[in-house]
Amino acid sequence: MLQTQGAMACAVFLGLLLLMALAAPSQGKRLGPTARLRYSRFLDPSNVIFLRWDFDLEAEVITFELQVRTPGWVGLGITNRYTSVGSDLVVGGVLPDGNVYFSDQHLVDEDTLEEDGSQDAELLELTEDAVYTTMRFSRPFRSCDPHDQDITSDTMSVQAAYGLDDTPRLDRERTFVKSIFLLQVIHPDDLDVPEDTVIHDLEITDFLIPEDDTTYACTFLPLPIVSKKHHIYKFEPKVVTRNETMVHHIILYACGNASVLPTGISDCYGADPAFSLCSQIIVGWAVGGTSYQFPDDVGISIGTPLDPQWIRLEIHYSNFHNLPGLYDSSGIRVYYTARLRKYDMGVLQLGFFTFPIHFIPPGAESFRSYGLCKTEKFEEMNGTPVPDLQVYGYLLHTHLAGRALQAVQYRNGTQLRTICKDDSYDFNLQETRDLPHRVAIKPGDELLIECHYQTLDRDSLTFGGPSTMNEMCLIFLFYYPRNNISSCMGYPDIIYVARELGEEASDSMEGMMAMNNVEWTPESIKKAEKACKEAQQMVIIKTIDETVENTTGWIPEIIPSPRGPCLESSGGKVEPQDKTPAGSRAAPAALSGSGTATLRCLSLAALLFGQGALSWLLATLQAGV
Repeated sequence: MLQTQGAMACAVFLGLLLLMALAAPSQGKRLGPTARLRYSRFLDPSNVIFLRWDFDLEAEVITFELQVRTPGWVGLGITNRYTSVGSDLVVGGVLPDGNVYFSDQHLVDEDTLEEDGSQDAELLELTEDAVYTTMRFSRPFRSCDPHDQDITSDTMSVQAAYGLDDTPRLDRERTFVKSIFLLQVIHPDDLDVPEDTVIHDLEITDFLIPEDDTTYACTFLPLPIVSKKHHIYKFEPKVVTRNETMVHHIILYACGNASVLPTGISDCYGADPAFSLCSQIIVGWAVGGTSYQFPDDVGISIGTPLDPQWIRLEIHYSNFHNLPGLYDSSGIRVYYTARLRKYDMGVLQLGFFTFPIHFIPPGAESFRSYGLCKTEKFEEMNGTPVPDLQVYGYLLHTHLAGRALQAVQYRNGTQLRTICKDDSYDFNLQETRDLPHRVAIKPGDELLIECHYQTLDRDSLTFGGPSTMNEMCLIFLFYYPRNNISSCMGYPDIIYVARELGEEASDSMEGMMAMNNVEWTPESIKKAEKACKEAQQMVIIKTIDETVENTTGWIPEIIPSPRGPCLESSGGKVEPQDKTPAGSRAAPAALSGSGTATLRCLSLAALLFGQGALSWLLATLQAGV
């Protein structure tokens, strides 16, 4: 009797589940063995290793497909950019008899693989033909296994490896690591391409790159001349192939229409200050970036009396080998259309004001710098009311010592959110990224930029400045609707910082020079970081017409965002250290193992469907309506 009641309860339960499945909208796509994966990248210079991937943000599951030109084993995982020890690697292959092997593993040292006690990768397909071994699998963003690296919205160091036989062992000649932003929420194929698109190039012409480590070359160019309003909806870099290693960044600045602009090409920040005019960024590209297309409802407005007619093109060259006789014609290609979008977009530059008051001690395992923005003066400086800034994208920028950045938003003294961040910043992958959800910034909000540096390889101070060996701390927010504010940057009271470090200083210049007198130890580095954070911040706000206003403020505390729950193991023996008793969540059915009760219900489900239970259920529902 009890067994009969249990069977009936199970049948009713399955019926309800079926009803919910029929009535409810899909809660995210499951990517099976044949589903199209939208993103792809070669992972090695010889194009032997090809990766495809896609993800479900709601389910927090990512699917990878690794295709390698080999008859042997293949492996894919996430690693730390600075050491492979502790990285995870999902390994698989096809034996000569046709049987497959597949395992979730990790590196215990540089060369040794060990199988995880908790198997958190789900094999979807594993094949081998005359050319390729192809492995498709899915895994959660965050499993409860500490041997698995989390998949986050940071830059991820993706590691791929392979062998020529079916014995998995690492060979450095067949192991590759590539920095990738995996959770790119908008794919270019999903965006509209107007049929009336016009292409326009904004480029420097036959510029002789100086034999100097660092050069900032600037010239002024007209935007496309159009008789009515148009929107620029896409841009991409035009970098001369032979100069790819020298071009550090390319930026277009909008000029106010009242500006008197110089002609020719000159040093952006040299003897002639006219070549540093125009400070409102409209697009920017840096090392590792590619083309970027704006969302379908925003664009850069051109062609109206309120729109800029000229831009300043800035190209930063890094000729570290002082090579002579190199000419360059790099620039930015823009795509524009008469099919207008809903919003005119703008770019707001935030961060630490770039000059030598920004210092980073040598030998620092960790050093954080801060730049504050107070938006309370935006309306006064804009000249008209400023609507909420709807932020949809961002670009992060430091130089070689940068390790992490974040932008944090405050309202009425309370932290609202982290707008964007990257805890694994890679100088060689600087790209414009879309936010998963648009963020509103209201006039009066405060925005704090935090940059995290490491200088263990340096024995002298690093100062803020234009050279690649100097440092910067910048975040560019892409937003709509456009206003006239171009930048909002902060820096600490350096006199206060010097005095906290036991140095005398009566003005800012003496404060900067005093940093050279400090004996830098782990203790003095921490003391300097604390002083910079506690010092009053000077905030500089600038408009497209070069109007400048100053204000002051204090650095608020940053409350770290809590990590989401991990996904319970999908099978295999779970080691004690793999368990996370608090903050874990059950795996979706596609990823989880099944208990006895579930198996009984599934067996009954198969029987019921075989006897026409589905028809019975639908007929019963119709009779009850």
